[in-house]
Amino acid sequence: MTLCLAAACLCLSPFASSQSWDDLKDSLKDHPSIQELDFRADANRELSVAAQSLPDPVFSLGINNFPIADRSFSEYLPTNKAITVRQEIPNGARREASGRERSARATQLEMVRDARLAQLEGELAALLYSKDRIARQMELANIRAEKYDELLDVVTSEIDAGRAIVFRLAEIEAESAEVARTIVELLREEREINAELMDLVGYIPATPSPQIDLANRSPEATEFHAVRIASAGIDVANHAVKGAEAAWGPNWGLQLSYQQRESGATFDGDDWVSAGVTFSVPLWAARSQKPRLRAAQAERSSAEMNHRAVKRNTQARFESEKAVLQAANESIEVLRRKILAVEDEIESQLSLYESGSGDYAPIIYGQLAVLKLQAEIAIEESRAATAIARLNAMVVQP
Repeated sequence: MTLCLAAACLCLSPFASSQSWDDLKDSLKDHPSIQELDFRADANRELSVAAQSLPDPVFSLGINNFPIADRSFSEYLPTNKAITVRQEIPNGARREASGRERSARATQLEMVRDARLAQLEGELAALLYSKDRIARQMELANIRAEKYDELLDVVTSEIDAGRAIVFRLAEIEAESAEVARTIVELLREEREINAELMDLVGYIPATPSPQIDLANRSPEATEFHAVRIASAGIDVANHAVKGAEAAWGPNWGLQLSYQQRESGATFDGDDWVSAGVTFSVPLWAARSQKPRLRAAQAERSSAEMNHRAVKRNTQARFESEKAVLQAANESIEVLRRKILAVEDEIESQLSLYESGSGDYAPIIYGQLAVLKLQAEIAIEESRAATAIARLNAMVVQP
């Protein structure tokens, strides 16, 4: 009785909140791991724009050829005041490649975000299935406990009638204790699930488990979240290679100076302009550009190999989860057939008992067997539903 009250109190926790499945899924978008990926994608979008822009121009104010011994702006012919503006123009192809690389990273992060959200939805559904399974197991365990009490009364009456079946009492007590231990384990498991739900949505929802069907039984490799992410990694690496290849191109610069000379005793004042163009020459390419290009090409090869590995691994995991689903469904069918067989035996024993030639204990034993089988079905149904949730989480949904 105490265990049943504890279970009831746990189910009526003030932290429980009832929402629809769609509302519960939407709340996952506020999960810190999802928001973190959103911010990282936004950051890379902004950096993509910044990478393609020009650096700030540099302005300078100065005095050229100012004499120290005879400090004057008008006594020394070369003395002048100058205003200079300099604009660096880094390699355009390299800036474009860098911007596209950042944009590709943002796209990849958005794919990671979608995959993470799908994973969280699968975990949430699995937890709700587990809560329903625990509730069903708890209900069946309480019924079993009542049946053992009933069986104990039956066996006690048979002993009082002079039948030598005292050993049955010890068996019943042991099995009844096992049921009590099962209830304790279920309560522990429910507390663990509630803690995981708190991590996912910030509270313990009282939402019923959703009815989810397997969306795609044989998806193409490109339809898996993990494969799409790996493919996006190749795009990032391709842009990095283009940026490394563009590094042989020159970085340009423009400079414009306006100079003013004041009139002196022997010369007239005047204004003039100086202008110039700068450009880089890859003289140290063997120690700079070439190693960077080889590194970028190696990163691209790594991304391609990672794509192959992810493709194989994802397809293998998908088939593994399908095997779990199939095994669970087959187990459910076997267990249901067993229940039918036990129920037929119960009917036979009930007929014998009603005719006065049988005992009532075998009927209760049969009912206990049915309860155990029903608890196993609850476990297999939860396994099947969880497998479907995980399979759907692996595939990009339309």
